[in-house]
Amino acid sequence: MPQLSRLHSILVPHLERTPLAPMLVQDDQAISYQQFDRLVGETGQWLTQQGITKGDHVAVWLVNRVEWLALLFALARIGATLVAVNTKYRSHELQYILTHSHACMLIMQLNFGKIDFAGVVSGVDPSLLPHLRQIAVIDADSHAPQQLLNRQVIAWNPGLAVHHAQSSKKQNTDPSTDARDPDPESPAVFFTTSGTTKGPKLVIHNQRTLSEHARHIATGYAFQQADNKLLAALPLCGVFGLNSALGAIAAGMPVVLMDFFDVASATRLIQQHRITHIFGSDEMLRLFIEHIDGQTSVADPTPFPSLKLFGFASFSPRFIELAHSLTARGFPMRGLYGSSEVQALFSLQHAHLPIEERALGGGAPAAGKQLASVRARDPETGILCAHGVPGELEIKSPTLFRGYFNNPDATADAFTTEGYFKTGDLGYTRPDASFVYLARMGDTMRIGGFLVDPSEIEHVLDEQPEIKSAQVVGIEIDGKLRPVAFAIANDENTPAIEPILARVGQQLAKFKIPARLWFIEAFPATASANGLKFQRVKLREMALARMQQECD
Repeated sequence: MPQLSRLHSILVPHLERTPLAPMLVQDDQAISYQQFDRLVGETGQWLTQQGITKGDHVAVWLVNRVEWLALLFALARIGATLVAVNTKYRSHELQYILTHSHACMLIMQLNFGKIDFAGVVSGVDPSLLPHLRQIAVIDADSHAPQQLLNRQVIAWNPGLAVHHAQSSKKQNTDPSTDARDPDPESPAVFFTTSGTTKGPKLVIHNQRTLSEHARHIATGYAFQQADNKLLAALPLCGVFGLNSALGAIAAGMPVVLMDFFDVASATRLIQQHRITHIFGSDEMLRLFIEHIDGQTSVADPTPFPSLKLFGFASFSPRFIELAHSLTARGFPMRGLYGSSEVQALFSLQHAHLPIEERALGGGAPAAGKQLASVRARDPETGILCAHGVPGELEIKSPTLFRGYFNNPDATADAFTTEGYFKTGDLGYTRPDASFVYLARMGDTMRIGGFLVDPSEIEHVLDEQPEIKSAQVVGIEIDGKLRPVAFAIANDENTPAIEPILARVGQQLAKFKIPARLWFIEAFPATASANGLKFQRVKLREMALARMQQECD
């Protein structure tokens, strides 16, 4: 059982039976299971040469590329942990992750498109990173800096390893020759999820939860069917991107990697490679509609005939309207559910349901009702809800996360005494063991496809010299959920908005920057036994009223 629980185990059947079959496609270049296994081995040797050992944490800050996955598998073989860093993060977020993950190495690229990774790093305080020993820059050239954050920069050119993997005749096709045997229960990856104070929590998944969930996806959603291909359009640094890729790998489904999503490239790749599976957010799907309708030629009513499944995670209240629009264009829409804690593609709606039901979040668990169980609990009474009655969703599954890193209190609070994870999501169950997700129960927002806690934005706003205190809520602007902020000024004069938001934009990802900032005298609040509680519902009403005034 330990061997089957290792991450490497999802590669084994393909290395034994079809080693030359394509596993990944990047920049129209196919990489076989055999070639990838060779790259993983060479990556592991390189990591070991840099002093990475069992128990170390390595932060990976790269766009989607073969090396991201090679690092995950190589670190798992060593018994080390990959810390997944969002490529959209700015200085404040990067510093938080590096500090709280205890990462001893950061592997990054210097730039990509409009992303200036080196510029973001320059805003990090190196004195607050006691665990960070070194930084590795991928594809470094002669202009690469010798130091970043007062640490030595190591140049890593894995392209040489890829070439060697392709040209070498002596391949390691016997997985049993890998002498390392790490504990499958040791942490394999840290994902970030919304925090309750100043930053996100670090969600721990081990090799067993990753490998078992990949097999659940492969079998539960019939990924093994002939001619299936996945377009990996979502970032590997998040569970939706990584879990779909690992499920495809376990199934033997080729994965076409997109380094960064743009709708024109995605359209070309779907048509060129006859993609059958893709997963995305409602915002991504809205871009597809705009792109298809914006073509100068007569739009094809069914532009992607090869598609079998478009997994749909809805983060806005207009998802039914969107689903109808996409279904009319031949998109095989099915709602799904996932989170950093339960992993993505945890569940998927049945294909036979009418679109109004099929497009809802939730669905039937990939692991099947024998292994996974979902229930809803009334948050007021604590009593379990009957089918169809909304309550807080609780999930029990063998592939749940193993806890929050260095946060035992939050870990204990996240589970019931029976081992169910308390999701914090509102939903209801159906008699057939499926369920429906309705909304977040708390104040957490889904913005740009990512889970964001308003307190993280509020903390950065509170650091601005003009602001005494700030509160952030999410409202819909132009069909998308966006953060807006209310603030109390430090003095009697109303500060200028633009300079404040410009500074905030240097510390936070673009999708977290408040779309509006309004100064008010005081926040609406009510007294309770625990002190004053701010009325976020009232703040949302105020924000919507001000937006309406702007329109009028």
